[in-house]
Amino acid sequence: MTTPLYVTPEAPIEQLSAQLGPNGLPYAVPIHPNLVHLTIGLFVIAIAFDIAGALYPLEKRVFRFLALPITRAGFHDVGWYNLVACAVVSFFTVAAGFYEMLLAQPLAGVTSSIGLQSMETLLIHGVGGVVILLVIVAMTVWRGFQRFRWRRDMGRQVQWIYLLVGLGLFLVIGLHGTLGAELAAEFGVHITADQLLAAGADLKEALP
Repeated sequence: MTTPLYVTPEAPIEQLSAQLGPNGLPYAVPIHPNLVHLTIGLFVIAIAFDIAGALYPLEKRVFRFLALPITRAGFHDVGWYNLVACAVVSFFTVAAGFYEMLLAQPLAGVTSSIGLQSMETLLIHGVGGVVILLVIVAMTVWRGFQRFRWRRDMGRQVQWIYLLVGLGLFLVIGLHGTLGAELAAEFGVHITADQLLAAGADLKEALP
């Protein structure tokens, strides 16, 4: 009687292994970090210009002295459109992040500077990214109600509490970004040189 031969099925993600480069991705440069910086830039500009619009009465004389044709509505327009762009881009940022997280191969035996393992860092970073996306979308809806309903006839288009929440989110994004930086700098996620060194390759020969 012959013993049945069981073959371990290949994980679906392994089907991409032949297409992956030394950085563990099917393309040369990770997309997620670039979109992250675009998201942060748009959000910072949105809040900064709304703060400038809110403080416009204090700044107005300076603009007049410098002969700059700047209006309060102009500041708030920049704040609104940048926030809308941020909300849209953030969906692609999170999607790219999860795709690249699925392909991540962190260096073994490494613990981050705050005592987290690679899987813990990936999970916290992934969940945190979704939470930040939801908050940005909620702030965009909130900002829209202020612009088109609640304060459309007022000079100051935003509430002070809205600006405080935006500044608070700056801090949260900074802390969240630290986890992403650790994934790259400490765990070598999608960093070509780190992965090649872990595999025992000679960088002078492996890299052009």
